[in-house]
Amino acid sequence: MTEVRSAEGALRCSGCGAVLQTQDSSKPGYVPEQALSKEPVICQRCFRIKNYNESSSVTVEQDEFLRLLSQIGSKEALVIHIVDLFDFHGSVITGLQRFVGNNPVLLAVNKIDLLPKVTNWNKVRNWVQKEAKDLGLKVEDIVLCSAKQNSGFDRLLDAVAARRGDRDVYVVGATNVGKSTLINRLIRDYSDLDQELTVSRYPGTTLDMVHIPLDDGRAIIDTPGIVYPSRYSELVAPSDLGVIMPDKPLKPAVYQLNEGQTLFFGGFGRFDFIQGERQSFTCFVNIRVPIHRTKLARADELFTEHAGELLSPPSKEHIEALPEWTRHEFRIPKGSRSDVFISGLGWIKINNDAGAVVAMHVPKGVKVLVRPSLI
Repeated sequence: MTEVRSAEGALRCSGCGAVLQTQDSSKPGYVPEQALSKEPVICQRCFRIKNYNESSSVTVEQDEFLRLLSQIGSKEALVIHIVDLFDFHGSVITGLQRFVGNNPVLLAVNKIDLLPKVTNWNKVRNWVQKEAKDLGLKVEDIVLCSAKQNSGFDRLLDAVAARRGDRDVYVVGATNVGKSTLINRLIRDYSDLDQELTVSRYPGTTLDMVHIPLDDGRAIIDTPGIVYPSRYSELVAPSDLGVIMPDKPLKPAVYQLNEGQTLFFGGFGRFDFIQGERQSFTCFVNIRVPIHRTKLARADELFTEHAGELLSPPSKEHIEALPEWTRHEFRIPKGSRSDVFISGLGWIKINNDAGAVVAMHVPKGVKVLVRPSLI
């Protein structure tokens, strides 16, 4: 039987790494007594995610994540930092350097399958390199990959083989960046275990360090996904996750706007073109998010009267459960090529370099920023 055990010898869930227990179903690692004899043993939470695609309210505190991460600096390790290209600035661990010490870091940029087919990948790689540097990340190499399409993984495995030496491999990343899918590929390539990690679109699927022994006596260590409340994907109801998180290539939607016009993204957010000459804006959001154009003068009234109905999803009930909207205003300088990025929802590319004043309205706490255009 393939068993995953903690350093103290306690039996762990082979899906999420939580120490197994049979007493309290509301706590991590709960498993009914009769399920302990199954192979491999997974907790009830992982069982439900795998078989019924149910989400769970069991999560680990932010401080606990940081405590687990801070152990890496004192170890001899190769660190794979996975980020989501669709939500790059929302999923990157900006303070990673102080946790990993002098250990080398590979930056695996997942979900490249979501960008349109005509994308220039050299430009994307250069863009990632510049943004990572500006965020203070020191990386040995950048690998663009798609866990879903299994592309770029051979290059990542080559990079791991070239830099690992006699070291453990730690895999770190925010929730929902495709970490478990990558680990499952590493397990298949580097060890003879038959276990796989729980793969799910729900935040915080891996709850504790999962040690996967390798054939050479070293291990792959999967760390829990860090939950960033500044990402839209952490705020929405589970039923709305599939609406905002794309699983197919984005179909960019281009809008010619005059100043004083507004775009609503369902009831998730609102983009105002406040000042500037008539110009086009390209929206990179999941195709399931409906875009509604209106006059800026009518926008407040429209949201008050039609949020959750004409402006949906989310439903009225789910909108009311979200924090109140905050307005972010930006002056886009002349000659710049910029995106207005909304973490977890997508971005709006400003196509003209004539300059503009724009504003974005989203629930309080969601990260919104202006960045150099990705595409």
